[in-house]
Amino acid sequence: MSGKPIAPGGTVGILGGGQLGRMLASAAAEMGLHVHIYCPDENPPAAEVAAHYTRAEYEDEAALIRFAESVDAVTYEFENVPAETARILSEHGIVRPGPIALATAQDRIVEKNFMKAQGILTAPYADITDETSLKDAVESIGCPSVLKTRRFGYDGKGQAKIASPEEALAAYDEIGRQPAILEGFVKFEREISVIVARGIDGQTAAYDPVENIHKNHILDRTLAPAELPKAVADEACAIAARIASELDYVGVMGVEMFLLPEAGSKRRLLVNEIAPRVHNSGHWTMDACAVSQFEQHMRAVCGWPLGHPRRHSDAVMTNLIGDEVNEWERLATEPDTSVHLYGKAEARPGRKMGHATRLYTLGKRPPVTPS
Repeated sequence: MSGKPIAPGGTVGILGGGQLGRMLASAAAEMGLHVHIYCPDENPPAAEVAAHYTRAEYEDEAALIRFAESVDAVTYEFENVPAETARILSEHGIVRPGPIALATAQDRIVEKNFMKAQGILTAPYADITDETSLKDAVESIGCPSVLKTRRFGYDGKGQAKIASPEEALAAYDEIGRQPAILEGFVKFEREISVIVARGIDGQTAAYDPVENIHKNHILDRTLAPAELPKAVADEACAIAARIASELDYVGVMGVEMFLLPEAGSKRRLLVNEIAPRVHNSGHWTMDACAVSQFEQHMRAVCGWPLGHPRRHSDAVMTNLIGDEVNEWERLATEPDTSVHLYGKAEARPGRKMGHATRLYTLGKRPPVTPS
């Protein structure tokens, strides 16, 4: 894939108006680019820092066409863009990442089947369409396992744990008997992720793998870098780059993985899921790298050369969830700490309101344990 770069002064359209769109818009402005936000919500956070904002539904074909014709390229800040929305936009302009990546990441079965076809390891899984397929899958995969909707779940939503076969139907009811996937539990050593970018010329650039610590199914902290042997870190980056290449991806992608315990002298990486967008576990790059994941995504979408993903500092990124955002003043007094707030009007339980990143000299980050 090749094409003329979008020069400074050009306009990038972003589907979605949340915090990721807000940080993308800020990065674009630093590059001399304009951003046009398209979102059905009233007063979304991203609109506050964008040059243009269209409030319309994702099913509004006329509004979508006007939007596509007003920008030089379209990208998105969330992966659940309706397929018809993506189709309409792609007929009237450039959409990056493209429809193949979007369709793959939107459906957990499609995503797992893609990994399997590439020979990339995942947790055991099965497609669930009815009670019979659920019963057979539980017998095959065993317990504990987790039942997830094929589409739309995130931060623990749309999923239910099955500790014993007797709990299977209750779990199925809990997710509304939607098309689902059953995944076997994995005894992992830690959860890691790689933020990888791919440009229109096919070149890739991966940031150092990071370790992610979750609380209540929501990312709590990201440790950059993850403490991994070089061979394992290189393997994680190679897996992420391969996924991006096989999907003919353009932009930044988050690839979440499980690191299994050592077996003899070997370790094994399993891919959990991919996110075809900038990712929460890459927020640390805003402060610890010369080129953040948000600038990197805009570079890729606009056909610019990718920036070098090296970091100049170690970092710990902490999400500010709900009322934790009220700690902003205390956090602002901490040395070597950056506070990023998302401009959301109401702090609700489980809602990401901002994040704080603490920087450390390379190799000097203190040990961090789950809270």
